[in-house]
Amino acid sequence: MPRNDTWQDRKGIWGFALGCAAVTAGVVMHLPMFLMGRAMHFMLAGMPVGLDMIAGMGLIIAGCLIAAWGLLPRDIARQRAASAAIEIAAPEDARLGPAHWGLMAVLVIALVIDTMKPASLGFTVPGMVHEYGVPKETVSLVPFFALIGTVTGSVVWGVLADIYGRKATILLSAVMFVGTSICGAMPSLAWNIGMCFMMGAAAGGMLPVTYALLAEMMPNRHRGWSLVLVGGLGAGGGYFAASGAAAELVPTYSWRILWLLNLPTGLALVLLGVFVPESAKFLLARGRVAQAQAVMARFGAAVRQQAPAPAGAAGPGPGALTGRHLYGKLTALSLTGLSWGLINFGLLL
Repeated sequence: MPRNDTWQDRKGIWGFALGCAAVTAGVVMHLPMFLMGRAMHFMLAGMPVGLDMIAGMGLIIAGCLIAAWGLLPRDIARQRAASAAIEIAAPEDARLGPAHWGLMAVLVIALVIDTMKPASLGFTVPGMVHEYGVPKETVSLVPFFALIGTVTGSVVWGVLADIYGRKATILLSAVMFVGTSICGAMPSLAWNIGMCFMMGAAAGGMLPVTYALLAEMMPNRHRGWSLVLVGGLGAGGGYFAASGAAAELVPTYSWRILWLLNLPTGLALVLLGVFVPESAKFLLARGRVAQAQAVMARFGAAVRQQAPAPAGAAGPGPGALTGRHLYGKLTALSLTGLSWGLINFGLLL
């Protein structure tokens, strides 16, 4: 790796670390507000937002921006142009090795933490109704904006993953998780609604990136069942963790503790990033051939250069997903997605 790239990488690591520290400090500055409510079973509704909390919010926003800058690769235009001609694939009949099982285990833990956030919504609604003295219809704005954030995050993070890389995008989601911990110290419902949008964006953003990374690393023969297994264990584990935390902690620390748990679980997600490999395609696009080859060797993958389009050819290539014949499939999948969302989140909430 060129010396200049090494220097840029070190700057990025320090920038990300500084951003994490700033976000964590901003969350800690909200904890006195939470502790002030001990005598009232942590009911904070109507209490004023102090200058320390406002300063903490500023630190969280600044920390997220600094962390994003630290993770941002240089020369994005060249990288995206290079990645368009690269395709990474594992051999059809490749056997699963320790690297594959290790990646699946790490991603299951990551999805448990990720799923735990929206799964906690159903356990916080009754406490909010009681504390803020508003009807359920009003409190329903909290999960509504959280799910809007989930949809938004899924789209935005899918684009960011092509710019930042899979691993960096997961780390950025984790930093945002830490910042949303302050929901547990917000004295007004409006602040909770706004912060839940941010939490939903982080949660929704991690899902497509996680599955994209797993699909790239797993051999085709094992891709289907491994995606289902990781997704199932992550979802089930997330619901179990959320319900367990609600049963054990909410009676003592109120519904607010479920949001404050975003601090330790988000930091745990950051530490798990050490065990998440970067996408080989992303590394090749940045010119890190040696690192990309090391990742591909661990997972038994290989690189294939896509054939250039013939001279004078017009329109999309043979693999482009275009044409009216796909409208039926698109409609069916859309209806399936809507039905699944209604059943899943209806049960959840």
